[in-house]
Amino acid sequence: MDAHSFIKQTEAELRPVFEAFDEIESFNTAKILKEFKDHSVSARHFAPTTGYGYDDIGRDTLSDIFAKVLGTESAAVRPQITCGTHALSACLFGILRPGDTLLSVVGKPYDTLGDVIGISGTPGMGSLKDLGVNYRQAELKNGKPDREAIKSLLDDTVKLVLVQRSRGYDWRASLSVEEINGLIGFVHGNCPSANVMVDNCYGEFTNTKEPKADIMAGSLIKNPGGGLAPTGGYIAGTRKLVDKVCCRLTCPGLGGEVGSYAGSYAPFYQGLFMAPHTVNQTLKTLCLFSKAFEKLGYDVHPKAEDPRNDIIQAIKFGDKEKLIRFMQLVQANSPVDSEAVPEPWDMPGYQDQVIMAAGTFVAGASIELSADAPIRPPYTAYMQGGLSFAHGKLVLEAILNDEAFKL
Repeated sequence: MDAHSFIKQTEAELRPVFEAFDEIESFNTAKILKEFKDHSVSARHFAPTTGYGYDDIGRDTLSDIFAKVLGTESAAVRPQITCGTHALSACLFGILRPGDTLLSVVGKPYDTLGDVIGISGTPGMGSLKDLGVNYRQAELKNGKPDREAIKSLLDDTVKLVLVQRSRGYDWRASLSVEEINGLIGFVHGNCPSANVMVDNCYGEFTNTKEPKADIMAGSLIKNPGGGLAPTGGYIAGTRKLVDKVCCRLTCPGLGGEVGSYAGSYAPFYQGLFMAPHTVNQTLKTLCLFSKAFEKLGYDVHPKAEDPRNDIIQAIKFGDKEKLIRFMQLVQANSPVDSEAVPEPWDMPGYQDQVIMAAGTFVAGASIELSADAPIRPPYTAYMQGGLSFAHGKLVLEAILNDEAFKL
């Protein structure tokens, strides 16, 4: 069977899965549209601002809409947040104080947080450890949070509990909203002094609900930016905690009252409106890759029919050269920088060499079809994103026509 026919047949097998994704898109689009209407969004909200940014109606209304859509008391949506790690770091430094303890309940968090916490990186650069914040972690048990281990690590010094929704570079299922909410209730019941923080990166709008966290954060060049936001991140949660984090983003006394943006806010509003559709396109693309590579005999996680709680698809190649070739083919069939040839390199914040394929309109945007992998056994590629399902199919066809993966 030729690659085109193989993909067409595989797509047909996934029709019930795709119909479920369409329902999620419709639900979330309706939710966002309601908030746009309730907040009377108009051209005045898109206007750029300069200077201090006092009473910036575009910034403040966008933040209010995010809070409503995510189901929180408050939110801060800021172009000045450079990435998801920056948003998470602001939460950690904004809430934790010397002598406090941070507890991760998903084992070691995503690689780039290692330097922030102080479990890796150069001492003396201002990590939480440098500032006298303690750190503990409860390892996962069979890929899930171990409540018995968590309970044994909770005490009055634990002020913040970190839950990572996505799988990161782990071969495990991402956590569902129901699992996260159950974990939040468990922590609150056993340690009332602790707040729960959710790393929500890659998870927004993959379901009809978001976590009921005390504080959560994410990146606008992932799901909630819809492929249109050029930069930025968000923080959402209780008003008290969001205010604390805003005082870290700017300074005490000013908090979220300042911060102008000389570019138009239109891409952020339009990106949020488009986000449910873009996430739908992404989920369909990743499911197609999952099903296709499973049929070819590769280990995949999640499988195409499994529940989806983030926009990451893992494919285990077991071979370094095949992994590198896969990345190069994704890059070669990207709309931007298709002539580039990815190679492993020492990327800042990571403990192993990393290879990345990211021919994206917004540099590094994970909501656009891209892939990356640490260069370590078992040589697993982590795919994410996809602005259009049509493009995803073209990339898959090109891969399956290559000598390394030929049917």
